[in-house]
Amino acid sequence: MNKAQLVEAIQDKLGGRQQAADAVDVVLDAIVRSVVQGERVSVTGFGSFEKVDRPARYARNPQTGERVRVRKTSVPRFRAGAGFKELVSGAKKLPKNDVAVKKAPKGSLMGGTSAKKTAKRAGAKKTAAKRAVAKKTTAKKTAAKRTPAKKTTAKKTTAKRGAAKKTTAKKAAAKKTTAKKSTAKKGTAKKAPARKAPGRRTAARKTTAKRATARKR
Repeated sequence: MNKAQLVEAIQDKLGGRQQAADAVDVVLDAIVRSVVQGERVSVTGFGSFEKVDRPARYARNPQTGERVRVRKTSVPRFRAGAGFKELVSGAKKLPKNDVAVKKAPKGSLMGGTSAKKTAKRAGAKKTAAKRAVAKKTTAKKTAAKRTPAKKTTAKKTTAKRGAAKKTTAKKAAAKKTTAKKSTAKKGTAKKAPARKAPGRRTAARKTTAKRATARKR
C-alpha cells in the first residue's frame, strides 16, 4: 500500500478524499518534524519513531568487497508496539468492526512540548537524587573529620593536665625539700651555742684549778 492507497482506505471515514489526504499529510509531517528534532514519537498499540545516531565505522562494498569508511550519521528508527506485534504474529485477531489500533489515551502521543516536559522532569529528579547523595556523602566526611579532631583535642588536653599535675608535684616536692633544709639550718643554728658551753666549763675548771694551786702556795 502506498500513500494514495492509504488515502483511499480512510477517505470514507473522514468524509472525502481531500480530507483524508490532508489528515495523512498532517500526521506524517508531525512525526517527521518531531523525529528530526531528536524527539521520540510513541503511539500506544502501534509503535514509536525515534532518531538514532550511528558513529563513524568501516563497511564493505557488497559489489567489490572493498573496505569503505562510513561517516557518522543519524537515521530514523521505528519500533513496533506490543499490540501491533501481537496482531502481526497472530496472537490476536484483527477486529472486524473496530480499528486495529485502539484510540490512544490522552498524553500517549509523545512528541513536541510533552516530550520536552517529561525529559525535563526526569532530569530534575535525577539531579535532585544526585544532590541528596552528595549531601549525605559530604555530611559523612565532615563527621569523620570532626571525630579525629575531637580525639586529638581530648588527648592534648589530657596530656596538658598530666604535665600540669607533674609540674605541681615537682613544685610541692621542691617546697618540702626547701622546708627541710630551712628546718635543718635552724636546728644547726640552735645547737651551735650549746657546743660553746663545754668551753665555758673548761675555763671554769681551769679557774678553779688555779685558785686551788694558789691556796696550796
